[in-house]
Parts: sequence; C-alpha cells; structure tokens
Amino acid sequence: MPGLVVFGRRWAIGSDDFVLPGAFELFLRLLWWVGILVLYAVHKGRFGCPGGALLHSYLLVLLALLAAIICTLSALVYVSMQGTISNPGPRKSLPKLLYTRLLLYLPEFIWAVVGAVWVSDSSVRCESTVINVILGTVVASWVIIVFTIIGVLIVFDPLGGKKTFYLTDGLDRNLESSQSGQLLYNVKNTATRVWEKRIRLMCCCIVQDDDHRVAFTSIAELFRAYFSDTDLVPSDIAAGLILLHQEQDKMESCPKEPEEVLCHSPSSLVADDLDIELENAAHYMLFAAAAYGWPYYIYTNPLTALCKLNSDCCRSRPEDSDITGSDRRNFHFGSILRITGLQYRDFIHISFHNKIYEIPFFVALDHKKEAIVVAVRGTLSFEDILTDLSADCEDLTLEDVLENGFVHKGITQAANYIYQKLINDGILNQAFTIAPEYKLVIVGHSLGGGTASVLAIMLRNSFPTLKCYAFSPPGGLLSKTLAEYSKRFIVSIILGKDLVARLSMPNMEDLKRRIVRIVANCNRPKYQILLRGCWYEVFGGDPDNFPTELDGRNDDALTQPLLAEESLMVHRSPSYNALDGESHLNSPPQYPRLYLPGKIIHIVEESSSRRLCSSDTKYSANWSNETVFSSILISPKMITDHMPDVVLNALNSLSQEHRSCISCGGSHV
Repeated sequence: MPGLVVFGRRWAIGSDDFVLPGAFELFLRLLWWVGILVLYAVHKGRFGCPGGALLHSYLLVLLALLAAIICTLSALVYVSMQGTISNPGPRKSLPKLLYTRLLLYLPEFIWAVVGAVWVSDSSVRCESTVINVILGTVVASWVIIVFTIIGVLIVFDPLGGKKTFYLTDGLDRNLESSQSGQLLYNVKNTATRVWEKRIRLMCCCIVQDDDHRVAFTSIAELFRAYFSDTDLVPSDIAAGLILLHQEQDKMESCPKEPEEVLCHSPSSLVADDLDIELENAAHYMLFAAAAYGWPYYIYTNPLTALCKLNSDCCRSRPEDSDITGSDRRNFHFGSILRITGLQYRDFIHISFHNKIYEIPFFVALDHKKEAIVVAVRGTLSFEDILTDLSADCEDLTLEDVLENGFVHKGITQAANYIYQKLINDGILNQAFTIAPEYKLVIVGHSLGGGTASVLAIMLRNSFPTLKCYAFSPPGGLLSKTLAEYSKRFIVSIILGKDLVARLSMPNMEDLKRRIVRIVANCNRPKYQILLRGCWYEVFGGDPDNFPTELDGRNDDALTQPLLAEESLMVHRSPSYNALDGESHLNSPPQYPRLYLPGKIIHIVEESSSRRLCSSDTKYSANWSNETVFSSILISPKMITDHMPDVVLNALNSLSQEHRSCISCGGSHV
C-alpha cells in the first residue's frame, strides 16, 4: 500500500505492517503485566522496608502504564489487520493510535529512569527478589525503547517529505510549467543523491577513485529511476513475491498442451550436438569455478580445504610464473591448481588484480582438450558488484561484422580490460607460441560468463575458431543483432530458474508491474499473505488460492491498470507502456531489451530425492531460446540455481548419465 504518512512525511512502512511486530510486543507486554501483578499481589502489605513506599508507587504506576500500552497495542494491531494492501480505508484511524502509542513512550522512559535510580539506591533494603524483578523491568523498558529507535531509523525515508508533497499535489499540477518542472527536477536530484550516499556507505571499505565515483552516480540514477514511480513499502514487495511464486507454482502444475511437449523433442542430430556441448561444458565449468580461487574451494570442501591449502602455501612458486595481484599464502593459486588438476607449468598468466571494471582471470593450457583456456572470475567483491550494476548500454562496433550493437556497459569495460591484457601484453601470443595447434576457449560464470562472451566477440575476428562457454551469464547483456551473431561461437548454460540469467532492466520493469498488479488486486490482508507464504516456503504444500479482483475478468479488461494499481503508482512508469491507450510503437521503452549471448542450453531439474546425508537429483537439458528467459521466475531456487557448485554438479550429472547410456548401448550391441 502507499507508505504511511505521519509527522508530515512518508515512511517506508505501511499501515498494515503493525500486525506482527505489534502482536509480538503485545504478547511480551501481557506477560510483563501479569508478572508485575503477581509480584504486587504477593508482596502486598510487605512494603515496609527502606525504599518500600517508592516501590509500592512504582509498581502501581507501572501496572497502569502497562495496561494503557496493552490497550493501545491491541487497538493498533486490530486496526492494522483491517482492509487489504491497496485498500487502507479501514485503517484510517491508525495514525492517531500510533501517535498515542508513541506518546506513551515518554512516561515509560521516565519510569525506566525512576526504576534505575531506585535499584541503584544503596539505602534500599527490600528483598533481593523484588530488586531483581525491578531491575529486569528497567532493562526490558530500555531494550524496547532502543529497538523502537532502531525500527524508526530503519523505516525512515530520507525522501519522505518531498514524496509526500509530490504524492498529494503532483497529480494536480501541470508538469509543463517551469515551477512544477523545477520541483520534479529537485526531487529527482535529491533521490539520486540519497541513493548515491547509500551506495557509498555500502562500499565504504574499498578505495574509491574517479571510476568509482562515476559508477556510484550511474548506479544511483538507475535505482532512482526504477523505484521513483511506485509507492510500495518493502513488505508489499515481499507479499508480491510470495503471491507471484504461488501463482507460478499453480501454473506449472497445470498439464502442458501436447504441442508444447512436441516442440521440445529434438532431432537425433540436435541431440548429439547437445551431448557434445554438455560434455565440453562440464569440463570447462571446472575452469570457470576455479577462477573464484580459495573462497570456492573452501565452500565446496569445508572440512579439508584449509589443511590442504596450508600444505600448499609452503611451496614456492616457479620463478617464471606470470602472476599479478595479491595472493597471500598462495591460497588462490593453490585452489586453482587443485580444482583444475593442472600443473604449475600449464599456466601462462594469472591475474588476481581486482578493481571496478577490472576483474581477475587466468590463462592456462588444457592438454586434455588441446585448448588455451581463458577463465574469467565471476562476482566476488564490492568492485565486481559495481561492475554488475553499471547496467547502462553502450555501443560496441565490430569491423566487417556489424555496424553497431548495444552491450552492458560495466561488463564491456571489464572485457575490454582483459582484451588489452591479452593482446597488448602479448599473453595470447605467448600461449600460441607454446601450443600453436591448440584452439582458444574462453569461459566464465555469472559476471565472468558475461565478460567472457563480450571478450569472445572482441577476439572473434583474430581467432575464427574461438569458442566460448558462458555459465549463468546475466540476461541483459547483448542487443538482438549481437546475440544472433554470437550464436556461431558462444554457448550459454542456464540452470533452472536462475535469477541472474533473467536479469535485465525490461525484465525488472515487468517484475515491478506484476508485483503492483497482484498486490493491488489481492483481497486478503497482508499479514495473512506473509504468514501463509512463509509456511508455504518452509513446509511446502499446495499454493494458496488467494482471491483477487482479476478473477473472472476477460483479457481485454486486463489491458488497463485498475484503480488500485494506479494508487500504487507515483506517475506513469515505463512498465506501463503496454497498459496505456498508446501502443508500444508510440511509446518506446526507457531501456533497450538486451539478450543472453549465443546458443542457450537450459538445464531443468526433473526429480529430486533426499536421503539422510545426500540428495539425488536428476536433470534434463534442451536447447532453448531467449524468449524463455524474458520473465523473472520467483522461487527459492532462483538464487541456488545460480551457484557455481550447483551448476557444476548438474553438468557432471548430465555428463555421467550420457556416458552411462553410451556404455549401456555398447554392451547391448
């Protein structure tokens, strides 16, 4: 729902967000009140000890104060339970109750001070039990006050004052006027500065230079543009994601049409090609995973990794090894050696240097596949995250291939950095001097997969036989023309519902539109959605059939936003281009659509059986196309399906299954 407006400003909390925290505090206050009442009843008539008169008054006032707080909390929770996310009307009295509850903190604070003074008074000679109870009461009061202050800081919206003014008056103003235009410009500037400060705070531990400052501003502008047109609080987004997940699960449980099943049945020639690519992908995924160094090795071998790496750290590196960047105690290089199974002499160049737009990579000789492998590391640092989030588009011009094509800015700059190293520093020349008959293969996972893809496009003219395997690359990477061109030499491997492979600005806009629509039109209170959603995520079961205002409406009616949706929009978003009276052609999207690189292999989990200490998961793989990844899927596996160890296990499982099928077929012959 729209953010709660109190004290003349908007807050990042809704009027229906007080049910669960309010109920929890109400439970604690009731226990507290009963305990104090029992203490008073037991010691009634026994307050003759030194300091007992003050104790008697303290307990009576505390009982009355707790009773007032309990009554206020009960009313606050009850009112907050009313209505729905997009219908705050039944909760219109909540701000008054909230003012009352906050006002009660003043006498509670004063009484906590009085209790502290009484407990610390050396002249008090009452029973130790009573003193300990009062001490516990004082501590509990201070804990609640401190947590309340922390909660206020969390839900504080730095733009609350400006947003309130814009929300209430903005729609009635003529934005063509210079005054309104200047107002909107000031709001946008303030929002950008707020996001920039947040990003700087998150990255306070890294050295910041001009590249960082440019990236901070660019990313802040991106976040400002994305979040500026909706009036959703975090709990609304959580409720929307829960509803979308259950809606998707209901759709997946529906039987597929026969035509859908038939279209995924590949010919024998395509199936053979797929098996070959899966075998190669399983092999090269080791290199992509190894690029993460010791964090990946310790993550996948938590019991033995440190002992093995400690034994490796004492070994001296070969003097001719070309290693740049910091690798204390030889942990990174030792992990790469153990994961890939290669020898020292097989490495041509290793770079652990890491800055924004400059990511680690290594070049090695793979004698098994007779390939020179360039492996690019994925996201593992704040610098890498900034590279990921630099999602503006820039032109990539290729001579004799395409006039131009759009690419992800941050990833392209990272690819250009590695390109300069490989070509200008003569690293590839050195590799091909050692193994002139080997082919060039570029691999990477996540950010490394996207960088490897753009790098492969840059190197394609110089190395026509080049091959690239991009594991779980980001979805918003290449324009349509570049994506089609890259299908000649790039293979992307996507597992399940991987979020990153579906990440692009148009997809994020689509997700925002779907969240707004499903949240605005659900007829259940938010607390019910959150509680049932948590139960469903943890314990499973059948997805809830939450009634919505969309039920029973025909497709034509769904092409226009409902009033409830419009109440959650500050102004028209690019995501509503398709919902306007205007067509797509007359209102171009703010963000150009970018696609996954190359041909796409989509791996899907077919079945999973869990035992006490292990799990057995079966996978299937098929060639896919970019339209399958044009929408973000909400699932607990949207994160785990992106993890490099999970991708590697899936590829190894498919490769092992293929080899067993071949051996079974050979034995029958």
